[in-house]
Amino acid sequence: MKTKSHSMHIEFHTGDVVEVETTSGTVSALVLLATDEFVILDSCDDTTPVVVRADDLISARIYDGSLA
Repeated sequence: MKTKSHSMHIEFHTGDVVEVETTSGTVSALVLLATDEFVILDSCDDTTPVVVRADDLISARIYDGSLA
């Protein structure tokens, strides 16, 4: 998978597919809703979606299909 990696503030959009680092490893997730402050992520694995602060996702990678 080709991605765009960001080191500064990331602008998330509803529908983005992202990879984030967690305490249990790397997780891919779908952005269900994004605001300037918060992002709701669904890992699509039958777990409850999570709400995280956008600023806490500085090492997230957003999948960019145009790079595929």
